This record gives sequence, C-alpha cells and structure tokens, in this order.
Amino acid sequence: MVRSRQDVIFEMVIITLLAIVGAAAVFPLLFVLSMSLTPYEVVIKNGGFVLLPKEITLFAYDYLFSKPAMPKAFMVNVMITVLGTLVNMILTVLLAYPLSRRNLRGRSLFLFLIVFTMMFNGGLIPTYFAVQSTGLLDTIWAMILPSAVWTFNLLIIKTFMEGLPQELFESARIDGAGEWRVLLQIAVPLSIPAMLTVGLFYVVGHWNEFFQAIMYVQDRDLQPLQVIVREILQATQNENINAEETLPTPTLQMAAVVMASAPVIVVYPLIQKHFTKGMLIGAIKG
Repeated sequence: MVRSRQDVIFEMVIITLLAIVGAAAVFPLLFVLSMSLTPYEVVIKNGGFVLLPKEITLFAYDYLFSKPAMPKAFMVNVMITVLGTLVNMILTVLLAYPLSRRNLRGRSLFLFLIVFTMMFNGGLIPTYFAVQSTGLLDTIWAMILPSAVWTFNLLIIKTFMEGLPQELFESARIDGAGEWRVLLQIAVPLSIPAMLTVGLFYVVGHWNEFFQAIMYVQDRDLQPLQVIVREILQATQNENINAEETLPTPTLQMAAVVMASAPVIVVYPLIQKHFTKGMLIGAIKG
C-alpha cells in the first residue's frame, strides 16, 4: 500500500500528539518517585525540582516505616481492601444479576430506587447515626459496610450482564439449571472483564480510605494508612526543632504519595487488558 504525503503527515501528527500525552502522564509519576528517593539537600540545590535522581536515598521511606503505627496501618489497609472488595463484589453481583433479567417483576421500580440514591442520599449526620445504631463504630466494618454497594459499579455489571447472549441462559434453563447455577457457571464467568473493572474501582476506593475512617473510627489500632500518614505530615509541619534541616518534608510527602499509590499502580497493569472492554461494554449500553 502506497501512502500519500498527507497520510504520512497525519501519522506524524498523531504520533506527536500521543507522545505529548504519554509524557504528560509519565511526568508527574516520575517527578514524585524521584523526589521521594532524592536527598533533601539535593532537592534544595535544584530549587525543589528533581526529575531524574543523581543520588538515591531511602531515608523518607525508613522514616515512615520507623513509626510504630505504620506497619499496623498498612495491615489495616490490606484488610480493608481485601475484605471490602470481597463484600463489594459479592453483593454487587448478587444485586446486578436479577436486575439484568428483563422478566424480573418490579424491575423498573427497583432500578428507579437504586438510581435515586445516586442523586439523593440521607446526608452525613443521618448516615453517622445509622452506623452508630448498628454498632459499627470503632470496628473495621464501619469502613466497609456503609459503602458495600456502589450504584455506578452496580449499573456497569448489570448492563454488562444484559448484553450477554440470552440463548445461553435459555439453554441452561431448558437443561434444568437453576438461577444459582446460571449465575455461577454462566453469568459470572462471562462477566469477568466487567467484574475486574469494577473490582479495580473498589480496590482503589478502599485503599484510599480516609473519610469513613476519621468519621467512624476512633481506635488508633484501626486507623488506615492515609490517616496515619496525614498525622505524620501534620506532626512534621508542627515540629520547629530544625525540622527543615533534619527532616525532608517535601521528600517525605512524596514518599507518602508513593506508598499510598504503589499497590494500585502494581495491580493496574495486570488487569488493564480487561479494563477497557469491561468499562466500555458496560457503559455504551447503559
């Protein structure tokens, strides 16, 4: 195939634009990582800007992990993320599957009530009293159950299941399969792309848990990573005893950002190939 001059120019323009977008996406990540690994003295010499570290130190990470609360907070984050995502996925799938069946009685009413919660909710104080009355305060479940099902994620999986071939469900029922068997052996395996996409949303949400922790949890042993990191940064800013000389505050902040983001950055490439398919198929027909 012979390409015309216009095709070559168009291709060069597209490649240039993609290169600019890619650089814009990589630049902040590289900057944060470099700042967290660079000695504070070098950061000061470079005017607070380091893109590629010439000297590497793990002082900021050592400082963060030297705090007694850090390992415990890290484990709390892991527990919240694993348990929370598991609860989220089970409840979301169990709710999405019946709503995806067009023969469900009252389906429109149920959908209206669910979508209604996206626009209106009880508010902060009623939600707090609801958590308090159920005895969830100062428990790990206070950061999981109040957000057990996210409506947007529910609609993604429901829409994805609606797009599955109905012939498969009808054939299974003709062969005597019940709803549980249809769900577990047909609907769930075929909905893996959408479930991985939604699972990533849940994982990111739980890993970055902050608001519900400061609202519902007073027990320091149950505080997640983000709350502890905030306390460390605030304490650092309040230390006037040569804190700027001995403790690299900007470097420490960047290290905290890396610690909070690293698990998600590691997980994302593993499911990226399913992300686009699950998100687009669930969204276009929605």
